Amino acid sequence: MNNSTQNHKLTVAGVQMNSQQDIDANLATIKFAISDASAQGAQLVVLPENCCSMGQQFATAERFESLSATLADYARANNVHLLAGSLPCSYRPDGVIVPDGRLRQVSQLFGPDGTQVARYDKIHLFTATVADKQGSYNEAATFEPGTQTVVAPIEADNSVYQLGMMVCFDLRFPALAQRLRQAGADILSAPSAFTYLTGQAHWSLLLQARALDSQCMVVGAAQGGDHTYKNGSIRQTWGHAAIAAFDGTVKDSYDDSNLTTQTQDKNYALVFADLDKHVQEQARQKLPIFQCHRLA
Repeated sequence: MNNSTQNHKLTVAGVQMNSQQDIDANLATIKFAISDASAQGAQLVVLPENCCSMGQQFATAERFESLSATLADYARANNVHLLAGSLPCSYRPDGVIVPDGRLRQVSQLFGPDGTQVARYDKIHLFTATVADKQGSYNEAATFEPGTQTVVAPIEADNSVYQLGMMVCFDLRFPALAQRLRQAGADILSAPSAFTYLTGQAHWSLLLQARALDSQCMVVGAAQGGDHTYKNGSIRQTWGHAAIAAFDGTVKDSYDDSNLTTQTQDKNYALVFADLDKHVQEQARQKLPIFQCHRLA
């Protein structure tokens, strides 16, 4: 059987966390989650946004290199591709310091050998007024938006899968998902920390819609539960980690904001799905929406 007809599959795991501001405790949770996912056959593990700390962005950014190295070690130790959610970083991809005292929100893909395969700087920054305890969000006050889309290769079982990288608020912009597909993406990563209210209203719909827009699998790793900040304020995130297939069907989901009795001892939850590249490509041929696309 030649490569054009082989039924290649990539096993993907999305992680739900309840990261607080203790970076070392979060790293311990991440380490166990990756090991658990790998033991269950995952070849790609996707961590949520702000995986190492919810809040304390500038303090976390000071540890960007060491945290990245630790996450790379976890990928190597478990022989997996690791999408390291997001970390705040004080410099751009070319090494230039971000001006105006701001940061970049950086998502990184590490290979099974621990090398950095790709870096994506979040393009769309969350701006919203929400009827929760925080009230309003303006990510641009802390972060500078990225400017480059990124599609990166994942090599597994003699096959290559192309990963289009997104972060959280990027999910609201179908043009980004479509551009990533046009650049060759088979799968889209969506590490996120949706607020409880916006997640309750839109999270699942957005994962499924972007899957339909792009005919790609979309992996929604998520923060979920209450996050206590050092000033005593509490931020609530929606959780509900899920993976949507190219046809918009949800392949697996963790249907709670909080960790339940089955997961609270672990401090994380996992969702799994297989990306069947052959089946996905057949479906794209039967419904060739990108051959019909006229506006972009």
